Amino acid sequence: MAEIIKPGTYIDFMRHRRPVIAVSLLLVVASIVSVFVPGPNYGIDFRGGTELQLGFTGPVTSGELRQTLESLGYERPDVVAVEETPNEFIIRVQEVSALPEEQVAAIEAAVEGALGEVELNEMKVSPGGDKITFRFSGPVDAETLRGALEEQHVGIRAVNQFGQQEDNRYEAHLTGVADEIVRELREELSDRAPEDPRRVEWVGPKAGAQLRDAAIKALLYAIAFIMVYVAFRFDLRFAPGGVLALLHDATITVGVYVLVQKEVNLTTVAALLTIVGYSINDTIVVFDRIRENMGRMRDKSLPELINISTSQMLSRTIVTSGTTLLSVSAFFIWGTAVIQDIAFALFIGILFGTYSSIYMAAPVTDWMDRKFFSKKR
Repeated sequence: MAEIIKPGTYIDFMRHRRPVIAVSLLLVVASIVSVFVPGPNYGIDFRGGTELQLGFTGPVTSGELRQTLESLGYERPDVVAVEETPNEFIIRVQEVSALPEEQVAAIEAAVEGALGEVELNEMKVSPGGDKITFRFSGPVDAETLRGALEEQHVGIRAVNQFGQQEDNRYEAHLTGVADEIVRELREELSDRAPEDPRRVEWVGPKAGAQLRDAAIKALLYAIAFIMVYVAFRFDLRFAPGGVLALLHDATITVGVYVLVQKEVNLTTVAALLTIVGYSINDTIVVFDRIRENMGRMRDKSLPELINISTSQMLSRTIVTSGTTLLSVSAFFIWGTAVIQDIAFALFIGILFGTYSSIYMAAPVTDWMDRKFFSKKR
């Protein structure tokens, strides 16, 4: 294979490291600020929401469904066609059928007042607010219970007893966001109206926050283990540069994602973990060549070795990153909305990952060498 950069080419990368690092630091600071203003656009995974799978009785497109839902007041709905099943779609909206605490307290008081001598021993509301379970001290009339709930303006689908007769346990199934979506789509699409939902799922706000915290922990664990690996693989003068480079790539990717208001969800976390792995892989390739040249060119200073090694690896870096970016670009242009989001994150991360191996990891390694190791040699 022909070399893109001619063998023997020497480029003085380290000469420009200060202004380039200054620009990188500005981008990192801007990315951190963007997390607070304007803040991430969290998806259903992290903020909570409702997902339902619907089959339609007539031909309909995902674009038409998305426009219809937006016209009905649902902000940024996600509509994905189910493969190999005509006119069937997965719909995700940010709304979730959660009952506010004030309404829950009012429902509890209304139920206790309507049942006379029978005591309410326990009342639980599902996190999604689509079901309320009751346990009473004795049997109650289901219609009386239903009436007490309807007085509090709660949409009721059904009220029934469950479990053993002597347990006196009852369930009230409430109408939720999914029911509203189906009703509104039936009104809008008439002869192409959706059938009853094949599947309905929701993520409550608390569960979303837990997923978000778990995602952050996953990233931190990945970075910690990578730092340990690099420290054992090379030595402590190399590890900080590699870790700072991957932190730089992940932070700027998140910043760009937030600034363009792309939806941040579990797919984004998968993309960030991929970027972290790609970034450290490219950095390790450069570090390997630097360490190899340190043994062969003992008369050279570390900045010169970095320039020589990076110049030697430049063709490989351009080919590897270039072909990866071309593949990712194809997914971004022709992929579905979900694929486009992950492709966008990968494109930004790979672009900055290639640059950071040269202008973040290597200069930090040079600084570590001068600060802590040069006196020992």
